[in-house]
Amino acid sequence: SALGRMYRRSRCGNVRNQIVLKSYYTHILECSDCKYYVGVTNNLERRIAEHQEGTVPKSFTYPRRPIKLVYCMELNSIEEAIDFEKQLKGWTRKKKEALINGEFELLPILSKKKFD
Repeated sequence: SALGRMYRRSRCGNVRNQIVLKSYYTHILECSDCKYYVGVTNNLERRIAEHQEGTVPKSFTYPRRPIKLVYCMELNSIEEAIDFEKQLKGWTRKKKEALINGEFELLPILSKKKFD
């Protein structure tokens, strides 16, 4: 699928010895009002569809549809995904946009506090 595989399997020939790692995704959606939504899921395709279809009327994205996936990070544990989600939620809009645009060199600069 275009969004990537949900499971990664080892290349062991013996099925009993296969290691199955579940993937978790921390993602940023851009809403129709240009606001960003940061979330975590273990099934990115399903979660994007839920946001797009508006299956949860009380959600942040419901009145802001259509939404667009602008960033996604695949992680191996739910703890890592939640930690990264919390980190992103604390970032400024400019810092999120640097991440979305792949301008990684700007992240340390945008992390510095301004004491003007």
